[in-house]
Amino acid sequence: MSATPLPHNPSIWATLRYRQFRALWSSGGVYFIGNAMQTMAGAWMMVELTGSSFLAALVQTAVFLPMFLLSLPAGVLADITDRRRLILTALVVQAIAGTLMAVLVLAGIGGPGTLLFMIFVAGCCTALLSPAWNSTIADSVTRADLPQAITCVSIAYNAARAVGPALAGLVFTLVGGAWNFALAVVAVVVMALAIRRFPPKPHPPSRLPAERLWGGMMAALRFAWHSQTVLAQLVRTVAYAGAGSALWALLPTIGAQKLGLGATGYGMLMGCLGTGAVLIGLVVGQLRHRVGLEKLVAIGCVVYAAVNLIAAFAPWPALVYLSLVAGGAAWMAVMSTFNTATQTSVPPWVRSRAVAMHTLCALGSFALGSAFWGAMADITGLTFTLVVAAATMAAGLLLGKPFPLRMGDAQDVTQTTPWDELYVSKEPAPEAGPVAIEIGYRIRPEDAATFLEATSLLRAHRKRDGATFWRVYRDLADPSRYVERFIVSSWADYLHQRARHTQADHELEATVRAFVLPGEAVEMKHYLAEA
Repeated sequence: MSATPLPHNPSIWATLRYRQFRALWSSGGVYFIGNAMQTMAGAWMMVELTGSSFLAALVQTAVFLPMFLLSLPAGVLADITDRRRLILTALVVQAIAGTLMAVLVLAGIGGPGTLLFMIFVAGCCTALLSPAWNSTIADSVTRADLPQAITCVSIAYNAARAVGPALAGLVFTLVGGAWNFALAVVAVVVMALAIRRFPPKPHPPSRLPAERLWGGMMAALRFAWHSQTVLAQLVRTVAYAGAGSALWALLPTIGAQKLGLGATGYGMLMGCLGTGAVLIGLVVGQLRHRVGLEKLVAIGCVVYAAVNLIAAFAPWPALVYLSLVAGGAAWMAVMSTFNTATQTSVPPWVRSRAVAMHTLCALGSFALGSAFWGAMADITGLTFTLVVAAATMAAGLLLGKPFPLRMGDAQDVTQTTPWDELYVSKEPAPEAGPVAIEIGYRIRPEDAATFLEATSLLRAHRKRDGATFWRVYRDLADPSRYVERFIVSSWADYLHQRARHTQADHELEATVRAFVLPGEAVEMKHYLAEA
């Protein structure tokens, strides 16, 4: 299947003509800055309170661990519940936690344990609202402008990573760390007001039984496993984030050991990465349009590998600073491309879960990779570790052939009515099952080979949308008759599977049905397990 052409107007400024997007994007930028200020203040306060580098590092764990643990459940909730209520509830809890943290610190009774716990609560709130907020952003623009909208969000996030810590340091110096937590609460309120003013679109009304949390998570994982497009993007994300995490994880050591820098110099190194990410965000849409997805990702991998080598061997801070600007640009270009490709390749019913799976793959690989590269640097040395990381990044280019990237076609994400009506004498209870579905085809025996080749393509589509078993059988009594059989866990799962039918599924089934003999009808039967 050919890839969808990229938009004719790949400028990020095109997204700013949407009023809802402008409001959500700008409030999200404020929210990101508030979170960054809170994280920086928490880490610095931990150093002041305890003098422990380990406890200071745990602040980052408290921020990102909830994203790893809760991303997929949060994605399911965003797809099956009221997104407005979900986002606002999370923001209210986060505001309460931030206010309590500010008050305790001002009163001088906020210890290390309390600080970590409150930051963890805030991280849980961010994790719970993120998929719903991202899908709301996606709904606020047209499909053609979705790649640019995702890029704008990435720019806001990376800009916040550069601006937030600098502002937090200034506030910390002038009025004390507690006011960073208070300003983070203000940022939460700004986002809440934007969501109240421009709420997410409600889910379309449905007569289907509601999905449950566990079932929704399994549906998301099943979809990703049986969708070649989404699986490729997630595998590439894991590989890139894992290899790329070395530079981020070892940056403090690079600054201290290689360049002899202090805290200010380290902040500048981080700022260079953030600056590069923001600058490339302004033109990454045009670059995708001109060079294509695979070439852009390949360039990003090569540049990022080169930055690792420069950091490993260059003794001049200026050269390292300049290379990190290029590294930040490469990181942003590649990761935003993976994210964009994922979100444009999934239908609405699973979009929030797709965002969550991308986040899970990126952060999980990043976290594990950081620990691995850190341990390796302690054992083998910083220079050798950065060289290995560069080689690993370059080796990731080999994934391009088995896991090619593509933007989803419109027919991949547009849901439509299935071919056949439900002809059952009495509809079972939603929880009844398993349910077996048989579809009979009568074809010319000489067409069997090409028919089976076309029919085999249905396997991934059936299993992606809910089937636990799929197979095609030949009738031994009639060589012209074949039966496709698949099984779903319950009647409710079958109804959901039918509702997930897309135009691409319709076209594929039309190809299979074209083999049916003239005058013959495709026969569908449903069976409910009784023993």
